[in-house]
Amino acid sequence: LSPTVRGGISFITGGSHRNGLSGQKETVMVVPLEHVIILSGILFATGVLGVLFRRNALVIFMSIELMLNAVTLALVGFSRYYNSVDGQVFVFLVMTLAAAEVAVGLAIIVALFRNKQTVNVDEINLMKG
Repeated sequence: LSPTVRGGISFITGGSHRNGLSGQKETVMVVPLEHVIILSGILFATGVLGVLFRRNALVIFMSIELMLNAVTLALVGFSRYYNSVDGQVFVFLVMTLAAAEVAVGLAIIVALFRNKQTVNVDEINLMKG
């Protein structure tokens, strides 16, 4: 692999508790920020397309979660790039929001299915009696 893709950093550890090797060189592979942002963009675009073109409420819900995960990935990438933990702390807040969203969103979808017997958003019209 080319050096831009591989981007290894070598350092000598004081002792590795995992493999019992102390004082030997280890190589850490660092993923470039550009690759993280490209992957995050692809995931976000896939989520947007899922929300726009799918009609199943569960698939739309999963697409929203995919967009949230794409933003989380970008936050972690920038946090790692700038050697700051601020982005990683914010990720925990986003994960908490996602957990609450899953609980409320699935409850709404189950309630809609019980009332309308479908999860197709084209067939659900709450304004009709």
